[in-house]
Amino acid sequence: MTIDERFSAASDLLWRHWQDGTRLATLPEAVRPETRAEGYQVQAHLERRSGAALFGWKIAATSLAGQAHIAVDGPLAGRLLREKVVESQGELPFGANHMRVAEAEFAFRMGRDLRPRPEPYSVEEALAAVDTLHTAIELPDSRYEDFTIVGAPQLIADNACAHLFVIGPATTARWREIDLANHHAALTVRGKQTHHGQGANVLGDPRIALAWLVNELSGLDITLETGQIVTTGTCVVPLPIAPGDAIVADFGLLGEVSVRVV
Repeated sequence: MTIDERFSAASDLLWRHWQDGTRLATLPEAVRPETRAEGYQVQAHLERRSGAALFGWKIAATSLAGQAHIAVDGPLAGRLLREKVVESQGELPFGANHMRVAEAEFAFRMGRDLRPRPEPYSVEEALAAVDTLHTAIELPDSRYEDFTIVGAPQLIADNACAHLFVIGPATTARWREIDLANHHAALTVRGKQTHHGQGANVLGDPRIALAWLVNELSGLDITLETGQIVTTGTCVVPLPIAPGDAIVADFGLLGEVSVRVV
């Protein structure tokens, strides 16, 4: 079995579990990625399963607490598939979601390509390529029985726990003049509870997280393309959810995004 056949088989297995709402303990040793780079090779096979252009990218484990929780030493990137995305005020199927949490996130839509290059992109360069800022909600999930113990390569292969995503409208606020690190967000399940957070919970600043994603892709020889979304990780402690819940993320003057899980 060639390396590409191994990683294609790993992707096939993870995809089947994703679609069936089932879980596995770990990838079989014969097809298991051993490094982050190999994990991304498995993940890359996801794009051929989508009937649309790649919607964008997510970042997982953008806080030290999140990294400790899943036993990794840094953030992980995952792909957002268009079929798994709805607009704000829409509905998403709860399905066999095992994590059962929602996350409030800052998301950037790119206004031009950022191509791979030898030298890292600065935060300023990454921001200069952004067109619009959006508020967002992510409903992550994993295809592993215990995603906290499988390690970074297998988590990356599992698309960095990507599952469902809600994108809000572009903010009309002058967001480039706002200190996003200190900007407040509140994530609420209507009639139940609210979790609060701020942009600093995302690698210290959502803008820093954006630059991290740009450089992670650059190192993988991947272009971050015009129109793609980069959602920068949860800025609140993930909020437990259940079928039928109405979820609202309020970012103040940056806007609000909501979804119902049915």
